[in-house]
Amino acid sequence: MNTSLKIVKGTGRRKSAVAQVQLVSGTGEFLINNQPGTKYMQENPEYILSMQAPLELLGLQKDFNTVINVQGGGLVAQANAIKLGIARALCNLDTNYRSSLKAKGYLTRDARSKERKKYGLKKARKAPQFSKR
Repeated sequence: MNTSLKIVKGTGRRKSAVAQVQLVSGTGEFLINNQPGTKYMQENPEYILSMQAPLELLGLQKDFNTVINVQGGGLVAQANAIKLGIARALCNLDTNYRSSLKAKGYLTRDARSKERKKYGLKKARKAPQFSKR
């Protein structure tokens, strides 16, 4: 294996989506579940720009190939999980990046998730219709 090849890993989570991110020194390719990133994210520029934001902040989008394995959740949750995973991987690469990523909020995990269903209710808070008579 080539010693100049850097591999840095980071994990991101959001709702039920889990993204395992590997940053490999390369030309800036984005692979998500063995598909090009734009194809996987249905060519939606909002998701694509959101995922690449930590790399663009540091000006590293052309320096690394990003290999991502993601499962669970929807596309929005997966994009947010990937963004957190990339930010954490960049912190593992160089601790000097941490302050700028933290200031932009890329290292903050969004802990909101779906509330559990309670017995006697239809959903977490939706009650069956009430009839007085």
